[in-house]
Amino acid sequence: MHPLGKIVVAGLALVVFGGTAYGYANLRSLDDVPRDNVIDGPGETKPGEQPADGSLDVLLVGRDSRSDMQGKPLAPDMLRELRVGANGDDLTDTLMVLRIPNGTKEVKAFSIPRDSYVSMPGGKGKINSAFGRAKAAEARRLRTAGETDKAKIEQGALTAGRRATRQAVEDLTGVKIDHYAEVNLLSFYEISKAVGGVDVCLKEATKDQNSGADFPAGQQRISGADALAFVRQRDGLPGTDLARVRRQQVFLAGLARQVLSAGTLADPGKLSDLIDAVKRSVVLDNSWNLLDFVAQMRGVSGGGIQFATIPVVNVDYRYDPKNNPRATAVQVDPAAVKAFAASLIGSAAPKTQTPAAAPVTVDVSNASPREGLAARVGGFLEQHGFAQGTPKTSATRRTSLVRFGPDLAERGAEVAKLLGGLATQQSASVPAGHIEVILGTVYSGPGVADGGGGAPAGAGDEPITSDGVACVY
Repeated sequence: MHPLGKIVVAGLALVVFGGTAYGYANLRSLDDVPRDNVIDGPGETKPGEQPADGSLDVLLVGRDSRSDMQGKPLAPDMLRELRVGANGDDLTDTLMVLRIPNGTKEVKAFSIPRDSYVSMPGGKGKINSAFGRAKAAEARRLRTAGETDKAKIEQGALTAGRRATRQAVEDLTGVKIDHYAEVNLLSFYEISKAVGGVDVCLKEATKDQNSGADFPAGQQRISGADALAFVRQRDGLPGTDLARVRRQQVFLAGLARQVLSAGTLADPGKLSDLIDAVKRSVVLDNSWNLLDFVAQMRGVSGGGIQFATIPVVNVDYRYDPKNNPRATAVQVDPAAVKAFAASLIGSAAPKTQTPAAAPVTVDVSNASPREGLAARVGGFLEQHGFAQGTPKTSATRRTSLVRFGPDLAERGAEVAKLLGGLATQQSASVPAGHIEVILGTVYSGPGVADGGGGAPAGAGDEPITSDGVACVY
């Protein structure tokens, strides 16, 4: 089973958001939250990273851990309540970055799919394995160096895993992470119960044995084990892991509304439960001054948080490291991811080519059954310096084609290459300044967010906001 996803980590961030309303005195009681040396001190901007711009970037991490923050295994009755087995691992199944631009009240949060296939020290792999790789390597190093204290070995290994995860996110996104927050299965369970539940909405009824999900269609309030099952489910969803990201973002949006509502902030009992849940179950970096963070977040409302997912190329079902035909990896374009992250704070997004003096518009037509494919592909090309035309649908065809006039042969070839090496055709009927792309049923390049013909999930979907209850699968 794959453990909780993007929403698990958000309890801490939302408690801090809530701190803008319930004051510094209560926030000071969070001083006992466990800390770790995850963030490097100030230094020069690394190649590929954005320069200092006044934004605050927080990495939220959720681990598949069956222990508490003191490393003690969870009791069997709690594991049964959580609907999980006793065996966890050192994967980070939640990775989300909060971008808080300087001088604005708009918080942008973006998710990184757990199966994103990226370059890391020791070779390429899924980004959620960075933690476990580094943790195991550091434990071996400490034992080889003669360390025998199990507690010191465990703490050193955890620090290495957290730092490696932070570095993997920085390398992929180009974002310099300022702060780190981590929770596990138990912390999410406790935080969701402390706020009195969260309102969500499903387009269809669903039932899944692996996650324990069993929900009717429509709007409903969930908490505790039900909330955990809601954000953990992937089987039976169109788009599997990428669809699960959407569901988890919807839950986090609802959690934001609930934490910042008068019913929570004006209830001393709920606030006390929320603070206690965070103190028991969250790890922060050593350098995070929560009072300073609250000052920067002052004015953010329950509807002032927007959620999105990094652009992905496709889901690669050929990824098969252990001869498992179901093994998958999410293919990502690092340049597109960096452009996406930069755009969230209004800085200039890196382009693969200097755009021509007159913008070239790409008109994308969807000749496949994949809903929303033309819009996703158009958005991908826009991140690479092209203007996006109005997405269209056309008569079904098997193969894909890029068409352009003689004066745009070079740019047309660039579009074809960006989309995975599509066939090209010069045509005098294409309007001046335009390139036409027709996406056939066998198209498998950038924008195929769900890896098949199901409902779209992930990049290209309309962002989730905390200003209402959105229905998802």
